Formats: sequence, structure tokens, C-alpha cells
Amino acid sequence: MASKKALNAKNLETLGAARLAEIMIEIAEGDAEAKRHLRLELAGAHSSSAATSEIRKRLSIIARSRSFVEWDKIGKLIKDLELQRSAIIRHVSKDDPAEAMELMWRFVALASSVFERSDDGSGQLIDVFHTAVDDLGELAVAANPEPEELADQVYNTLIKNDYGQYDYLISSMTTSLGDKGLNYLKKRIVTLSDEPVPKPDPGDREIVSWGSGGPGYADEYGERRRESTVNLALLEIADALGDVDGFIAQTSATARTVPAVAADIAGRLMEAGRLDEAWAAVDAVDKDKQGWIPFEWENMKIKVLVALGREEEAKQFQWAFFERSLNASHLRSYLKRLPDFDDMEAEEIALEHALHYSSVHQSLEFLMAWPSFDKAAELVVTRSVELDGTHYEILTHAADELMAKHPLASTLLRRALIDFALEKARSKRYKYAALHLQDCETLSRSIEDFGSFETHDNYQRRLMSEHRRKSMFWELVDA
Repeated sequence: MASKKALNAKNLETLGAARLAEIMIEIAEGDAEAKRHLRLELAGAHSSSAATSEIRKRLSIIARSRSFVEWDKIGKLIKDLELQRSAIIRHVSKDDPAEAMELMWRFVALASSVFERSDDGSGQLIDVFHTAVDDLGELAVAANPEPEELADQVYNTLIKNDYGQYDYLISSMTTSLGDKGLNYLKKRIVTLSDEPVPKPDPGDREIVSWGSGGPGYADEYGERRRESTVNLALLEIADALGDVDGFIAQTSATARTVPAVAADIAGRLMEAGRLDEAWAAVDAVDKDKQGWIPFEWENMKIKVLVALGREEEAKQFQWAFFERSLNASHLRSYLKRLPDFDDMEAEEIALEHALHYSSVHQSLEFLMAWPSFDKAAELVVTRSVELDGTHYEILTHAADELMAKHPLASTLLRRALIDFALEKARSKRYKYAALHLQDCETLSRSIEDFGSFETHDNYQRRLMSEHRRKSMFWELVDA
């Protein structure tokens, strides 16, 4: 049962409204942020129009501000913005969705000026505006604006998408735009595509950056931004209209050989029932430059093969990619396609393959996740010299899981972690290395035969000989 002294809403209610109000005034004294919050809540409790007035004032202040926000103060700015965004939803949208929508447009319009004066390495700031874009979509459904007027608003916003803050605006507005609004917006975007940024005279060109290739000009950046805006908008509109050919038209021949793009196109063609074209799309990747292939492309190729009735090819493809990547999802899917009992034999073959896979760490990760602890232990014992303590997350997890039934394997994993910390003089890891050494001593009592490996006593003596000057580590061991 929770303590009556615990800090939670239910316990605070026992203080009574009057006392809580006094406490809030005390807390807000000298705290502008807290006062702002309280004023906004009071306005919202009074009426939606009062809340609207309070929100408008704050948005205007934020828009006029020119002070730079350093990275360590970005949290306060995010909190302020989030307070205004949530207040629009909580205090205005229910009574007046059209007013709430207008406020949210004002809110998202703050994005460029806010980004220009902020140092946000965390990426959290843009999440606030992405959430606001989602809110706009819901508010538009409630407010039901005229589709072409809404399309104009969307267009005027998109052309200022300098930081990617409006990347999802069209998809958010799809329901409210409808076919009429989407086709009107498409016309405006196509018109924009025909209006390249004017190039000034050579002597008047503004240099905005320098690189190995020489100066970067403002008009060049403007042209690239325009092309990007047009391309992304037409892709989203095509998706919203279910226009597969329109979507494909926005990708270059070179882009269609990129696995992720090929998978996107093939998926849309599949949904349209155009299976032969879906196969041509997914098979169009540049096979000489595959390198890292995303799972989405592999999965899409399998789906297309199955849809075409080429089940045997799908199985062979899945197995080939499992052999290359040790992707557990491919293996599970492959095994499901096999008849009873054949799957058991195939699983054994797969686990045996993992034992000899080129990367011992990727193999260990796969075997632990499958799970096959016996095979993982076998892997550790037979390939212990390949273990690298830099992969501490994989090794530590495996060492802990194998501790009960495979003490020798667990010991070898811990030794790899200890050796790395000491050989590389990673003092921050000494505490963990000392704990691993303690675990090794405990595990040694359960190991009947160390085989070709050093006993624990011999291992510790060697450590003391080779690393006797690392006093910090030995002090931690003694402790």
C-alpha cells in the first residue's frame, strides 16, 4: 500500500484547494515559467477565448525573440513550446476547432525563427513541431475548412520547410484536403517546379558557405531547396491519391536501383495488384553495389516472390540472406515455410552455420537471441581468441545468461572484458572488470575441467604479473 506521504495527486488532494493554491503561489514566486503556466491554466478554466488571448500573446513574444538558446537551455524552450501547443488542444479545440487550428498554424510558423536561434543537438525540438503538424491534421478534420483554401495554407507553409519541420504536413492533411484539395495542391506544386530560383549576375551572387569544391551560393541552395520541396510534396500527394505512377515518376532511374526506394515502389505496385511490375521494381537494385541491404528490401522481395507463386525461390532467397546476415526474422520465416520435421533439421543446419559465421560477435548475438545457449557456449569455447571486449554489451549479456549452465563459457566472456579493460587501460571500466574477476572466481568452483584454458588462479597470477602497475584496478579487486 502506498504511503500517505508519497508525492502523488491523490495525497496532495488531502491538503485542500486553499492550501494547494497558497503552495502554488509560493512555488511561482520568482519563477516566470511557473507563473506563465498558472496564468494559462486560469485563462483556460475561465473560457476558451481567454485561453486563446493568453496563447496569442505568448506566441507573439516567442516570434519576436532574438536571443540565442544554447544547448543546455533548449529544454526550457521545448517546455514552453509544448505548454502552448498542448494548451491549444486542451483549452481551445473543443469549443472552437477553427480558432484552435488558426492558433496551431501560428504555432508551426514559429519553427524557422526558433531553429535559427537555437542549438539543438538532441533533435527534440523538431519533435515538438512534428507533433504540432499531427495536431493540425486532427484540427482540420474538426474545423472542416474549404479544401482549396486549406491547400493554399499547406502550400504557403511547405515552401518555408527549411528545417524539415513540415515534412509530414501533406500526409497529416490528406483527409481534410480530399481529392479536390490534393489535386489543387498538386497544380500549385507543379507550377512551383516550373519556376526555378532566379540566378543573379555573377558579381551579385551571395556566398553562404565554403567547401573543398569552392564557394556555395545562396541561389544554388535555394534551387536545391525548391527541388527538394517539389519532389517530397509530389511523392506525398501521389501516395495520398493512390497514384502509383505519380509516385514512381518522382524517382530517378538511379534512385530506383537503391534498395530502400525499390522496396517502396514495389510495395505500392503490389497494393495496386501490378505484380509483374512489382517484381521488376524490386529486382532493379544495382546488384554490383549492394553492400548493406536493408531488411525492408529483402522482405519485400520475398513478398513479391510469394505473391507471384514462386515459393521455392522465396525460400532459397530467404536462406541465402540468412546465411549472409544471420537475420533471425528471415530464419523464422524460412522455417515456417518448411514441412513438419524438415524445419527441425533446417534449424540445426542454421545454428551450425552460425557457429562458423565470419563475425563471432554477430554470431553470439544471434545465438543468444534465438535462443540456443548450448550453441552460444560452444561458440565461445571454440572461438574465444576472437572475442573483443569492445563489444561489452553483447559479451556481458551472454556472460550473465550462460553463468548458470555454462560456467566455462561465462568465464571466457568475462576474461575478454577484463583483458580489454586492462590492456587498453580503460580506467572507467576497471570497476566492472573487478566485478567480472570476482565472478570468475565464483564460477571457477563450478568448472571441473578448464581444458586448454588457464585455471582461474593461473589467470589471476598472470594478470597481476602483466598489469601489476594498474593500482586502481587492484584496489577495486581488493575492495
